[in-house]
Amino acid sequence: MKSLRYLYRIGHGPSSSHSIGPYRTAKYFKKRYPDAISYEVILYGSLALTGRGHLTDKTIVETLAPTPTKIVFDYKTAVPHPNTMDFTLFFEDGKSITKRVFSVGGGAIKIEGELEEAEEEVYPEKNFAEISTLCKEKGWSLVDYVRHYEGDEIFEYLRGVWKQMLTTIDNGLKATGELPGTLHVKRRAYEFLTSKFEYESAVGRAYRSIMAFAFATGEENAAGGMVVTAPTCGSAATMPALLKYYQKMYDVPEERVIEALAVGGVFGNVIKQNGSISGAEAGCQAEIGSACSMTAAAYAYLKKLSIDGIECAAEVAMEHSLGSTCDPVGGYVQIPCIERNVLAATRAETAVRLAEYASDTHSISFDTIVQTMIETGRDLKKAYRETSKGGLAKEIKVRKRK
Repeated sequence: MKSLRYLYRIGHGPSSSHSIGPYRTAKYFKKRYPDAISYEVILYGSLALTGRGHLTDKTIVETLAPTPTKIVFDYKTAVPHPNTMDFTLFFEDGKSITKRVFSVGGGAIKIEGELEEAEEEVYPEKNFAEISTLCKEKGWSLVDYVRHYEGDEIFEYLRGVWKQMLTTIDNGLKATGELPGTLHVKRRAYEFLTSKFEYESAVGRAYRSIMAFAFATGEENAAGGMVVTAPTCGSAATMPALLKYYQKMYDVPEERVIEALAVGGVFGNVIKQNGSISGAEAGCQAEIGSACSMTAAAYAYLKKLSIDGIECAAEVAMEHSLGSTCDPVGGYVQIPCIERNVLAATRAETAVRLAEYASDTHSISFDTIVQTMIETGRDLKKAYRETSKGGLAKEIKVRKRK
């Protein structure tokens, strides 16, 4: 499995596969072929169907500027991966080259015959069962496991990740008005944080703060702000919301929160290795479900659960995300994406509560639920995998035409 650096990436929203991946591709070609005088980029599959709402075309054109760039949306051609692009580069001597690119999730890219990103294998274990067995044999915690393979440097990297997560929340809490696009979605983070309810309980206030933090990050992502993929842009709001709440409520040292990010990252890595973190490949369960699972693991670590208890929390969070479809209305990462992050943050907290009392009787392994998730994702109709042609996206379009 790869370094956690490749799981937690810092970049502009609204989508890791539709924004960060194309941005990194365009940046790569611009540096690799500085003599190109123009470009044509064909977007296929999910990139074509939801590219405008995800700012894919805008991102590519701005990154390649001032070189002229033509964007073509091909909605019909069958491609081997739902996030496929063809970059054609034209040169002064009349020659051209075409490179096929896959945006494979979390901002990672593959360029046929050109680039297989050098994401070195850092962790030799292939699933959570192997990780758990090793930790128990060595007497390690999951934090010790990460430190063994990545050294102390990874925790410095995660310190920067946490700093960006907090900055994104702060920025989102300060912003008001509507999000970009034609849906006229109102920002709600500030309102959620500052509203007062006469009969609200302490538990209600706590949950409202979690929700406000999640709204803040989700809205910043939708507006194209800077976020951390956890594991994607579309699911970036779940983890920071619950971790900030817990740190603030219980005055948790920053070091513990950074360690919790590492623990959540272990589970994200297992999902990335054996399942998927791409909504275009396996539906929203691969994005929000993975984020919920990672968040539950991180939160369980903060609550001092055992390795088995942490696994239980992560499994429960994923189990009850199974079958979730990716159906962004209008191709925007707004409806239902923002609210799904909010609900996932509170669901992760509930998963940990269940694990605190039931981990010794829990019978489903994390590896089993990851395998179930990817098989479920493959069974989902294509329309429910980030195409905006099914589910809520289809129904809202129908209502607009009436």
